[in-house]
Amino acid sequence: MHWIRAFSIWIVIIAAESIHGVLLSRLLVPIVGDLPARQIGVAIGTLLVLTIAYLFGPWLQARAPRVLLGVGMLWVVLTVLFEFVLGRLVLEVPWQRIVSDYDVTGGGYMLFGLLFLALSPLMAARLRGFAQSSQHGAA
Repeated sequence: MHWIRAFSIWIVIIAAESIHGVLLSRLLVPIVGDLPARQIGVAIGTLLVLTIAYLFGPWLQARAPRVLLGVGMLWVVLTVLFEFVLGRLVLEVPWQRIVSDYDVTGGGYMLFGLLFLALSPLMAARLRGFAQSSQHGAA
């Protein structure tokens, strides 16, 4: 049951991130340029993800850190797959541009965003006071 709910929450995250991406490209890129807009976008995106994880956390009904980290890892895998499929197959973005988001040495912050995404269910649960220590039940 956690996994169906986790997937449903990820749909909300991806919808919010997609709207966020469109707004960034239309409003921020013309002002600051592409790479700085993508860097700012990762920072804003992390706040969006944490907010969604926080708001939907009780509905997820997961409290064990191991389960919450599993949910975060599911979100990471789904996000990377979504980004590569959407970017390459739908939008026909060149591989070099997609990979550049993951290149920290070139200013890409996506790896940091994915790390944050993986930890966000646990962080949100802790902010709400819901995360149990790993010595307690696996629910």
